Amino acid sequence: MKAELIEGKPAYKTFAKVSADVYAGNKYFKGTEGSVERLLLSSDSAFQKHSDIKMFVIRNGNDCLARFALIHDHRLTGYIQVAFFEAQKDLCNIFSIIKQEIYRHFPQCKKVVVGLNGHLNYGAGILLNRFDEAPVFGLPYNPEYYANYFEGLQRRKMFTFRFGMDAYTDWAHSYSSQRGLNGLTVRFMNKKHIEKESEIYTELNNQAFAKHPYWANRDKDEDLELFKPFRFLLDNENLIFAEINGKPVGFFLWYPDFNKLVTSQRDLNAIDVIKYRLGKSIDTFRFTEIGILPEYHGSPVALALINKSLPALIQKGYKYCEGGFIFEENRASIAFVKRILQRCYGKEPNTYREFATFETRL
Repeated sequence: MKAELIEGKPAYKTFAKVSADVYAGNKYFKGTEGSVERLLLSSDSAFQKHSDIKMFVIRNGNDCLARFALIHDHRLTGYIQVAFFEAQKDLCNIFSIIKQEIYRHFPQCKKVVVGLNGHLNYGAGILLNRFDEAPVFGLPYNPEYYANYFEGLQRRKMFTFRFGMDAYTDWAHSYSSQRGLNGLTVRFMNKKHIEKESEIYTELNNQAFAKHPYWANRDKDEDLELFKPFRFLLDNENLIFAEINGKPVGFFLWYPDFNKLVTSQRDLNAIDVIKYRLGKSIDTFRFTEIGILPEYHGSPVALALINKSLPALIQKGYKYCEGGFIFEENRASIAFVKRILQRCYGKEPNTYREFATFETRL
């Protein structure tokens, strides 16, 4: 087996076909992350202005058995990312082959991270469990043998939590017993002004997650590009801002499990939008991201954001929420979630899905 750098217009079709072959017949895989993958790998995206991206397939003769992209984001200078990895089962020396290409094309990079797809906002993690159920929209899925290809590398684990709406309702209502905060207001985004709202979201992300693992500062155009493919599915209530005396200090992003609209391995399309707008039932939403400026950690801002979402969630009839992913070392966030859920259920909750990135030094 050997790796082959693929370039030019046909390159992405070859790259995508490897994934199609790996998941042929897999009823759990959903292709709804395809728009993000295409954005990064087959278009002139804003992210590409500060990154170098090279696509590879691993061949045995004429057969393409695996694929990966090497991404060097100049804002995450220490790492070379092994992104969008897919592979058939029982292959040998996969990581050794990948390392050879890193040495050849990115010799200046001294650390490798496997499973980060350009940026945390685009996707991260190799799935470690629950291979027999479809992922929630925005979370990765892969066959169970993927982690074996990176055995011996350092794991950085991530988790989700899954719970019923009764717990979420109790969580939101707990805000009513919290102390107030002078000048605090909470509002939904306004899609008519999506460019400005996206800019606020980006600014808050950069401030809230500056010390987060793998975080690299974003430009407003990058997040606007990310929202655009889903703009017909998102509603104003899916992005909530907290402001103090008119200054944005936090946000909460959530969305329905749009994977429930797709019964095959394809990406979302216009027909799915129509089905959703005509009332197609979705029983789960994803508690995607909550970001608060450091000076307001421990304040009522987080619960105010959660409380604001409650009427829309009840009206839409969701039964379940899945929150995360949360990195294992983010003990404060894990403790916050566990504390609330323990209060609701009377026992410490278990994590639900588990993921990991894999690191090593060269």
